[in-house]
Amino acid sequence: MLQPVKAANHFVSGVSVLSDIRTNMYRTAISRVLCLFFVLVGIASASENEHPNVLLISIDDLNDWVGCLGGHPQSDTPNIDRLAERGVLFTNAHCQAPICNPSRTSLMLGMRPSTTGIYVNRPWFRLTKRNADRTTLSQYFGQHGYETLTAGKIYHASRIDQPSFETVGPRPGQRLEIDECLIPEIASNSKLWDFGPQTYDEQKFGDAVTASWAVKQLKRQHEHPFFLATGFYRPHVPFYAPPRFFDAHPLQSIQTPDVKDHDNDDLPAAALTLTHNALPPSHDWFVKEHQWKPAVQAYLASVSFTDAQVGRLLDALDSSPHAHNTIVILFSDHGFHLGEKGRWAKQSLWERSTRVPLIISVPHGLQGKTCSRPVELLSLYPTLLQLCGLPANDHLEGVNLKPLLDNPKSAWEHMALTTYQQNNHAVRSEHYRYIRYADGSEEFYDHRSDPHEWNNLASEPDKTPLMKQHAAWLPKTNAPEARINVNKPAKKKAGQGGKQPTPGGTRSRSN
Repeated sequence: MLQPVKAANHFVSGVSVLSDIRTNMYRTAISRVLCLFFVLVGIASASENEHPNVLLISIDDLNDWVGCLGGHPQSDTPNIDRLAERGVLFTNAHCQAPICNPSRTSLMLGMRPSTTGIYVNRPWFRLTKRNADRTTLSQYFGQHGYETLTAGKIYHASRIDQPSFETVGPRPGQRLEIDECLIPEIASNSKLWDFGPQTYDEQKFGDAVTASWAVKQLKRQHEHPFFLATGFYRPHVPFYAPPRFFDAHPLQSIQTPDVKDHDNDDLPAAALTLTHNALPPSHDWFVKEHQWKPAVQAYLASVSFTDAQVGRLLDALDSSPHAHNTIVILFSDHGFHLGEKGRWAKQSLWERSTRVPLIISVPHGLQGKTCSRPVELLSLYPTLLQLCGLPANDHLEGVNLKPLLDNPKSAWEHMALTTYQQNNHAVRSEHYRYIRYADGSEEFYDHRSDPHEWNNLASEPDKTPLMKQHAAWLPKTNAPEARINVNKPAKKKAGQGGKQPTPGGTRSRSN
């Protein structure tokens, strides 16, 4: 039997224990309520800022010579490859025009060259009556609350479109004053046709300057969701890069593309006329002057240099507050010939000119997937609107890629269409390429057995049904070539107001 004092002590102790239990219960309950509160606050905050950011990375003249596409066995692009591992790589993506101005105009307007009438590098679309008031992709984002920023080359010649971007960073251009001419006797009238290592400070290269500015934008806080478009020039000519990228591609081991003798013998005259380009040196010049390997080396070096800039952007994004709420899209405006079919540059309706890298990485989306369905750069406008929760734009001609981002093997009834000059078109399906020129002549290739497009099958009777299926995708509208018929806006005098974008500056929000 317990003594009275001990009994009292045990009683008090029991009360204390019960009190501690109740206190812990209360604390646990309060903690759970607070956790629930913060979760609800987080959900509410997320719903207020449910629109993800967009990082758009444009690379000029990049064909499939990237590691993840396997276009050249010596390509070295670890950063583009790691982006592919973070999203969906479209292995059968195509531009709408195999030349800068119409391709970029088509992507930004969401309309085909055959609709806009912008077929070549002139005119600027804002100076044409048909296109002057159309709303670009980034302009649409700006109208729906996004902060829009750009640096480098997004439009042809790095032109600034005032309605498209409110903040404009550096636009270094294709050639810098510090660039030295390396091959003075090259057989071209253009100063752009040159290649080799430039030995000045790597951070002074144009694309490095562009990347540095974009890195700063990614690292800082933004009051609104942002649309940041960054355009890299290389591997556009001149093929310049720092020496270390040339060292990584030793000249003696360079492999040139596979080229077939007399490859053009089965082509219609219209193909040879359309693709004639007197600006680059001829393929014979590259071969006879022993410059084919050095040029291929320079192209590969330029690709690797640009890949390093892509890596800087990805690293900055990963270490930023925006790492888990930013869509990343990487694409090229068109491909590039380096001797294939005996030619250089682009401006053809063959695979080498039309096929482009395209990677779409969506937060919490599929990772490391590939899609072989034929798709178009034209689709980026409607796709981004849906991914970012913005209202649809009913004036667009592209097809939303969201079904393929959810399931790259889903049914896909569409084909990819590329146009070069009025009434010349290529149609690409999963296995075939069909080309029809303005005079009605045709080409047809089976990519399962002929990935180089060496054998034109258009004259084979058994291919007629397939060719008709592809011809059904040719545009019904072939607008005449657009002409300048809108006056340029007069420059405002000092003191008249109306802020204009300036390199590294902003129109409405401080940088």
